[in-house]
Amino acid sequence: MSTFKEKITLINAGDTAKARDGFIPQAGVRAMTIDAMPDTGAWTLVINEDVRKKLGLAIEGSIASTLADGSTTVYKQTEAVKIQWKDRSTTQQALVVPEADDILLGALPLEALDLMVDPVNERLAGVHGDQPLHKLKKASAPFR
Repeated sequence: MSTFKEKITLINAGDTAKARDGFIPQAGVRAMTIDAMPDTGAWTLVINEDVRKKLGLAIEGSIASTLADGSTTVYKQTEAVKIQWKDRSTTQQALVVPEADDILLGALPLEALDLMVDPVNERLAGVHGDQPLHKLKKASAPFR
C-alpha cells in the first residue's frame, strides 16, 4: 500500500467567530486548502509551523507525542482549527511539528468527519457512504 493525499481546507476557527460577530469582515477569515496525508497512526491533525503562521493560529499549550520511531517529543498545540473535506467539517486543535513535510489528517479528525481510509483505491471514503452528511437519516431519539 502506498501513501496518498487528499485536499482539505483548514480555517482559523477564531476568525470565523469574529466574522460571525461582526468584528472582522468575512474576507478576513484566514483559510487555506492543502494536500493532507490521511494517517491512522497519527492521533490528530498535524501541521507545520508555516501552516500555523499562515492561518494565524495561536499556541494554547504543548503536549507530548510519541513518534513512529518510538521517541517522545513535546510539541505545541494550537487553538481550534476547522477542518473541512467536501461537505464535512469538524473543529479541533492541531499539533505543530515545526519542520513536518506532510500535513497529517489523523484518527480523531477522520472519525469526527465520519471518514475511513480506502487503501485499495487510495482515497478517503465516508464510513456510511459518500453521500453528503445532511442526506443521512437522523436519529429519531436521543442516545441513552
